[in-house]
Amino acid sequence: MARIAVIGAGMGAMAAAARLAVAGHRVAVYEQGRTHGGGVGRLARDGFVFDTGPGLLHLPAVYRDLFVKTGKESLEQCLELVQVDPASRHVFPDGTDVSLPNASRAGVVAALDAAVGPGAGERWSDLVNRAREVWDATRRPLLEEPLRAETAGALGGDPYPAVRRRGLFRRAAPATLAAVAERELKDPRLVALLESHALAYGLDPRRAPASATVLPYMEQTFGSWYVRGGLRGLADALYERCLARRVEFFFGAEVVGLVEKDGRAAGVRLADGGVAEADMVVAAVAPGRLAAIAPGVEGRPSAAPVAPAGRFGVFLALSGARPEGTAHRTVVHAAGRGAELDAVFGERGGSGHGPTVTVLRPDDPTTRPGDDHEAVTLTATVAPHGRVDWSAPGVSADFAERVIRAAEAAVPDLRKRLMWHEVRTPADTRAATGAEGGGVPAPALAGAEGAFLHPGNVTGLPGLYLAGGFAHPGGGLAHAGMSGALVAGLIVDGADWRGSQ
Repeated sequence: MARIAVIGAGMGAMAAAARLAVAGHRVAVYEQGRTHGGGVGRLARDGFVFDTGPGLLHLPAVYRDLFVKTGKESLEQCLELVQVDPASRHVFPDGTDVSLPNASRAGVVAALDAAVGPGAGERWSDLVNRAREVWDATRRPLLEEPLRAETAGALGGDPYPAVRRRGLFRRAAPATLAAVAERELKDPRLVALLESHALAYGLDPRRAPASATVLPYMEQTFGSWYVRGGLRGLADALYERCLARRVEFFFGAEVVGLVEKDGRAAGVRLADGGVAEADMVVAAVAPGRLAAIAPGVEGRPSAAPVAPAGRFGVFLALSGARPEGTAHRTVVHAAGRGAELDAVFGERGGSGHGPTVTVLRPDDPTTRPGDDHEAVTLTATVAPHGRVDWSAPGVSADFAERVIRAAEAAVPDLRKRLMWHEVRTPADTRAATGAEGGGVPAPALAGAEGAFLHPGNVTGLPGLYLAGGFAHPGGGLAHAGMSGALVAGLIVDGADWRGSQ
């Protein structure tokens, strides 16, 4: 039995802790904040409840496997998981309004043909079929196996099978998601639909590789799921599973350094002067904090970091009942796509643009004080704190007004129903999680010569491993959960472990 210290209590950290404890190790988690869950937070006020992090779960099989492997109770025995249908409603600047069914390829084709025009569904379906080849080529090396030098090199190439033009002057395959969208979808509404999947994960479609088409493929194939009571319930269930497996948690315990002995990690140093000895250390923290804790240590292999965008949230308490048939998720697409992308991803950043806004309206009595009220969450991808000073006077209030204005396209009579609202900016995310700029990491992607990979789970310091959204395989609930599985596999089965079969 080894003693293992885990730095951070986010989803990847807890996924690793639960698996390691079941394997017989003594696991202690040190979290500088006051609670577990990392970015999977909750806001509660006056009987209203909101998720301040992710609002939907994709690839639920990751957490089903985690709960099967760590206890008798399945995921569904610990919480209520609901499939969302329609998966999403989309409102475009020209007034086009389309609802896409959950996990139904034929239904999506029919909906797009009816809303956008004949042939639109087929073009979208053809692109998703090509994205399946990306999934088949990258599922194991990007999700189910530790990242090693040889696989990182292979993942530098983009597996998307782009359509080539006929004739003498055939153009090379598109290198970016935006190029794929323009060339293969053509209609600006379909382009916006594809690019919104990247934007939701904080990816610039003008720079993201064509392999980012795998993001809508995963959602359309495996569905969108909601946890009754909010996604925070998933973090709570995982925390309870860790406690049941006798994982120890220490909150308000800031780790400021590593203990090293005989050239390997041998524990952690705490801000209060204490030392916790360990045989191995798992760090589930942002890159800047890792550099402060363990100077000179990087994940191996590692890629040039891509600065992640942030998330801006507006939480609305509304009077009046949620109308029958309301979509759980509506995406209100912004006019002026280029201006929005420049504001989010440009070097200087900006907050004066009209954003693409995701509106979440769960049919969930536990999130509101009564059936005559409704809790609504608005989110937009924005520049991180630093490129925009989100704490400057008036900045967040002005942008919140832009977000609410956009949401009126999805929520009729929003202004009349609005009782109060609260705002969370990347500056708040930075304060809560310690992530530089409050940035939210994106999932790892193949292509672009490895620029969208994350540091591997094995580091250059023996005994130190990396988990969480800033490590392989990247951000998002499912990917963070997989990082914990990979770290546990490496520790339990050794450095040569190749992933679950």
